[in-house]
Amino acid sequence: MMKYLLGLDIGTSAVKTVLFDENMQAINAVSEEYPLNQPQNGWAEQNPDDWYRASLNTIRAVLAKSNIDPQSIAGVGLSGQMHGLVMLDKNDVVIRPSIIWCDQRTAAECREITEKVGAKRLIEITANPALTGFTASKILWVRNHEPENYAKCAHILLPKDYVRFRMTGEYATEVSDASGMQLLDVPKRRWSDEILRKLDINRKLLAKVYESADVTGNISRQFAKASGLSTDTVVVGGAGDNAAAAIGTGTVKNGRAFTTIGTSGVVFAHTDKLSIDPDGRVHTFCCAVPGCWHVMGVTLAAGLSLKWFRDNIADNYKAAAAKKNVDAYVLMNEAVAGIPCGSNRLIYLPYLMGERTPLLDPECRGVFFGLSAIHKKEDMMRAVMEGVAYSLSDCYDVLKGMDVNVDNMMACGGGGKSPIWRQMLADMFNCKVQTLYSEEGPALGVAILAGVGAGIFKDVVSACDQFIKTDSICNPIPQEHNYYEKGHALYKKIYVQLKNCYSELVNL
Repeated sequence: MMKYLLGLDIGTSAVKTVLFDENMQAINAVSEEYPLNQPQNGWAEQNPDDWYRASLNTIRAVLAKSNIDPQSIAGVGLSGQMHGLVMLDKNDVVIRPSIIWCDQRTAAECREITEKVGAKRLIEITANPALTGFTASKILWVRNHEPENYAKCAHILLPKDYVRFRMTGEYATEVSDASGMQLLDVPKRRWSDEILRKLDINRKLLAKVYESADVTGNISRQFAKASGLSTDTVVVGGAGDNAAAAIGTGTVKNGRAFTTIGTSGVVFAHTDKLSIDPDGRVHTFCCAVPGCWHVMGVTLAAGLSLKWFRDNIADNYKAAAAKKNVDAYVLMNEAVAGIPCGSNRLIYLPYLMGERTPLLDPECRGVFFGLSAIHKKEDMMRAVMEGVAYSLSDCYDVLKGMDVNVDNMMACGGGGKSPIWRQMLADMFNCKVQTLYSEEGPALGVAILAGVGAGIFKDVVSACDQFIKTDSICNPIPQEHNYYEKGHALYKKIYVQLKNCYSELVNL
């Protein structure tokens, strides 16, 4: 009998549930959206029960569309948005809405963590400086501002792990998602007693930590009745969204990496040996391959920069696209193809939201440098794309400086669909940039993990070798690489020259 696997990607805007057969061919996929609430400026919260309902509804819908025996579904894998804080009381009732990854209320708590643990020691243990996005600062915020809620707390879970609890009745997490809590000893892949002691957080509040392909439990009778799944189906650890995407792109060996151009941008590389940046410019997390890690640089306004340009300056492309019934980005890519490398000596700094890697500067802002009367909208458009690629090159350079070397780069996300952008990345990184045959990403990654946990596949790496297929390839063009090497040096110099001016601008 053919075996099947379910991959759930529990994102910020929706759950996407995909059913795969044992050859990792997608059979059916269903998504369901839910709201994000912003009670105050800079806050972001969601109702964990929304994630659960969307997960249940999409599983039911996929089963209804697929007409297969639920007994044939061997395993379920869960991917999800990272860092969100879910607090349950002793009766397993959600105490307050989840404070999610993009919430910015915890600056004071980050300072508290740094003071209590020590900046250097914090990076040695958790591989990252204290950041507002991470879970530990959210726990301290609830303790500092809502002591009555903190007093009621019996269990702390991450978003996907709350859905797991509702599916299996188990309090469990896994190493890749737990790495983003700032409570895990990332080198040792277990909770850090030292961090928990210094922050006065009871270890009993935290879930058991598994490797990503380990079985964490079976579908409970209650969830089987509600969903139509079988109690014989196993649920594996799964992975945080980027770690799941790594499996779904085959980024499971040294030399492999992927670049995502979504709203933000990510350069993500696999490494078999632990590598931590002492300056905290990039994140090092446990990855979904046992005994391995990944290193990730983040740029904040990647696809956001092009969207901003489309909406505010190139709105004529939106109007033309509506008339032709095509995506505006298709027309913009066609226009940019006619502009030479270097955008006629125009450089864009994509710091619309400040910048993470490698600057860690919340005050810097976007710049067009070199603008003259010869430049047209299309020159600016290409400069925006090149500026984003320069910022991703900054991330890539930090990885190379940590001896994390790449010879195989995948391009993902909306921007990764642009052949122009992929060619820029190949030219700047000076390595081939490929796309994937499948676009299921995180859901495919966690379904592969489920297949390993269910005993269908031997291990994660061999399963990726078998099922992850590449599509198109961009090879670097030597003369364009030579231009971009000089352009990147100037790009970095512009930030250095403007650094103090950004602080003056904030206080103007």
